[in-house]
Amino acid sequence: MESVDRTNSSIPKGRGVNFLPPRNFFLKFSAKCKETFFPDDPFKPISQEPNGLMKTKKTLQYFVPIFEWLPKYNLQKLRYDVLAGITITSLAVPQGISYANLAGIPPIIGLYSSFVPPFVYAVLGSSNTLAVGTVAACSLLIAETFGEDLLKTDPNLYLHLIFTSAFVTGVFQFALGFFRLGMLVDFLSHSTITGFMGGTAIIILLQQLKGIFGIVHFTHKTDVVSVLHSVFSHRDEWKWQSALAGACFLIFLQSTRYIKKIKPKLFWVSAMGPMVVVLVGCLVAYFVKGAEHGIKTVGPLKKGLNPSSIQYLTFDAKYLPLVLKAGIVTGLIALAEGIAIGRSFAVMKNEQTDGNKEMIAFGLMNIIGSFTSCYLTTGPFSKTAVNYNAGTKTPMSNIVMGFCMMLVLLFLAPLFSYTPLVALAAIIMSAMLGLIDYEEMYHLFKVDKFDFLVCMSAFFGVSFISMDYGLIISVGFSVLRALLYVARPSTCKLGRIPNSVMFRDIEQYPVAEEMLGYVILQMGSPIFFANSTYVRERILRWIRDEPEGVEFLLLDLSGVSSVDMTGMETLLEVRRILVSKGIKMVIINPRFEVLEKMMLAHFVEKIGKEYVFLSIDDAVQACRFNLSTAKPEP
Repeated sequence: MESVDRTNSSIPKGRGVNFLPPRNFFLKFSAKCKETFFPDDPFKPISQEPNGLMKTKKTLQYFVPIFEWLPKYNLQKLRYDVLAGITITSLAVPQGISYANLAGIPPIIGLYSSFVPPFVYAVLGSSNTLAVGTVAACSLLIAETFGEDLLKTDPNLYLHLIFTSAFVTGVFQFALGFFRLGMLVDFLSHSTITGFMGGTAIIILLQQLKGIFGIVHFTHKTDVVSVLHSVFSHRDEWKWQSALAGACFLIFLQSTRYIKKIKPKLFWVSAMGPMVVVLVGCLVAYFVKGAEHGIKTVGPLKKGLNPSSIQYLTFDAKYLPLVLKAGIVTGLIALAEGIAIGRSFAVMKNEQTDGNKEMIAFGLMNIIGSFTSCYLTTGPFSKTAVNYNAGTKTPMSNIVMGFCMMLVLLFLAPLFSYTPLVALAAIIMSAMLGLIDYEEMYHLFKVDKFDFLVCMSAFFGVSFISMDYGLIISVGFSVLRALLYVARPSTCKLGRIPNSVMFRDIEQYPVAEEMLGYVILQMGSPIFFANSTYVRERILRWIRDEPEGVEFLLLDLSGVSSVDMTGMETLLEVRRILVSKGIKMVIINPRFEVLEKMMLAHFVEKIGKEYVFLSIDDAVQACRFNLSTAKPEP
């Protein structure tokens, strides 16, 4: 007790470690759940409202975002939103037809999918910029999952299964948002998404060679080797007329993209490009009778709004595994892509999006879509970029697009029946060329080689094996990296910066001075069963590598957010080993949760409160003047 008093007296009042009594289990559990599921504390503004009416209003605005922005709406915003809505409609029509063709479903389904979902998102979505529609990657993944054999043998069943997979996607996305499990989407890292989208773009590009050359017999597989083999083994089916038209369309589309790149204000040229290609293609196919020259067209498109499809949802046990696979995998990819794109454009406008609200919006969008003859929809990059460049102010642009699509479906749909498949192939190829982000891949290579490995595993896995295996391999590498971080936490040795009381990593700051007789280590992660052995061996190695005799080991636990019983036993074991060598162990700045565990496990009692300090400087001063006389009991 005498040494304790002397130690306490050496520390200025108010700077000692606060040994608060441990909180009860339910208080800690509720706090942990709140941090896990509600890190943004979304209900705090609601609870601060003074009366019940305002609380009800705030609650409604939180769960249904349209009630937040619609009362503030004005004609000035409407002008921008109408322009943006019309512009993205001009992109939605050709993309809807193209991506439906990619998924192997009737082109009209692609148009249906740009009519109902935008209204749902405008009511429930939190992004002012995101434009809703179908995407190429998920379209191809759906086709790959269900297979071309099923499409040929029973096209109606194939379509019904796609509606069902959209329903599964919606339920899955809604559940993630409702139970606030958005953290699962975080396993699809930026590197994984970059590689996956690039690999998907490659295989979609090669798939379009079928339409460019007018090939009739084509492989069902999607990997690069199989597709190239199929293209060159059917050279007798190549049609020069189709190839010439495809090359002209592609050159035109890429020219419009180049114009947009050098003069961003002319974004509308690029946005209107696909519609121009479709219209020109329709006129050419109609007047020159393209079918007689080997140029195939989309075929009949009937007028009318989305028919009900709820009666077609199929949960046959024979196909249920395929439906669940397609629904969950595409749902995850669509979520990751849509949320990432929404956040990226929100940052540009100094706005925020709520990931869990987005999941709920996407989920209900796909559930309602599956009831109204739509397949999977999310927030595609190309359409959102056009929406942003067109100056959209609110989600009203999606409502405008929905009304424009309604007019197309009611009056103009049959006009697009003459659209050449080669025009759709050129539109898809042009869009895919923009998805291969070479600059970002090179940036990953320069900054972080492991991130580059994750990216390339997705890229080559998707390109040469399959989309789902490529994704699994990349996520596997990402999880492996996370496990390595956990199992091999960073530990560094600290030294004093000259003429200061700051202690920094001696490797990062070579001017930092090591203190003779002291080993000061900073732990940088939780200490638990997965890394406890490594932590023990690393600490002992630091001690063993010291050229001079060590008298004190100072462990800075500022970066240790938690510790389990295995970690506690490891620290006690390290202390016993050190005591046998005549070395005293000192704990510095344990966080509240860690200190609670130490007190409950009687760790503090075993080492003594006089060996726990608030700062490294306090510990060094106390060790220098006081602890040298203390005799720790083993």
